[in-house]
Amino acid sequence: MSEHTPQPGTGPTIGIDVGGTSIRAAVVDAAGQVLDTAQAPTSRSVSALQDALDRTVRELMSRNDVDAIGLAVAGFVSEDRTNLRFAPHLPWLDTPVARELSERVGLPVVLEHDANAAAWAERRFGAATGAGTVVTVAIGTGIGAALLIDGRLYRGSYGVAPELGHLQVVPDGRPCSCGKRGCLERYCSGTALVDTAIELLAADPSGSTVLAAEVARDPGALTGRRIAGAARDGDRVAMLAIAEFARWLGVGLATVADVFDPELIVIAGGVASSAGLFLDDAREHYARTLTGAGHRPLARIRTTQLGEAAAMIGAAALARAARR
Repeated sequence: MSEHTPQPGTGPTIGIDVGGTSIRAAVVDAAGQVLDTAQAPTSRSVSALQDALDRTVRELMSRNDVDAIGLAVAGFVSEDRTNLRFAPHLPWLDTPVARELSERVGLPVVLEHDANAAAWAERRFGAATGAGTVVTVAIGTGIGAALLIDGRLYRGSYGVAPELGHLQVVPDGRPCSCGKRGCLERYCSGTALVDTAIELLAADPSGSTVLAAEVARDPGALTGRRIAGAARDGDRVAMLAIAEFARWLGVGLATVADVFDPELIVIAGGVASSAGLFLDDAREHYARTLTGAGHRPLARIRTTQLGEAAAMIGAAALARAARR
């Protein structure tokens, strides 16, 4: 080991966030600072996804000295954090993804649920610093969630708790990739926002000149970010879609508070960047829907301080901790 090689557990590590649409990776130091990044689209086959991960990691390794990798994934992670049992938006099924990536790149790999990784980052470096009982709700392609009790991640008996995005809120509602219908994430996520906007346009095609023209030109081009932008510009259908999103978020947060009674709820994920459009309304729905409303303290609700980098930063920190 040269004098320039960091000691295990102290030097930079790689954190990777594998989401339903993209692989985002970063080199992160012990203070939670991002030093370098790389990105690739999420592939739909196992072999292509593994190859994309390999290329992304090697790109960062070519420019940085790192000694471990944290892999944050939107799916059910085994209790020993080596195996991915199931992921609604990814092709892996009962796959030892940590071992396979480790064998490819020659570094130890720690696997973690992406919401757990984001929650850990916010607890160490961001919005949840110093808080005891915290629920993090990560809203992106779907919904991930994490629970910290007295500053410790709670994973449940088999590593999959808490899976809040797949609580059924609408019996026989929209079909979900998990196999059920009416899951919360089918009404309160980036993809759900698109579905809501398309339903509203179908009901009233004249209600939006901007989104209607875009959907007519290319239905697949409509995204949550585009809808948020249209809402900022005053587009009526976009604003209605955002209002519906806020209502369901409030319902979800009330359920979270009824079950866990946290002192703090952190809203993370890609949708959090548009929180100014929906969070005040969601807080109002939450306060009205909560059991015992008006007769109990309300959890504080904050947005992420680390933004879309939270899961990468948390995965890198967890990988560093495992090397000590």
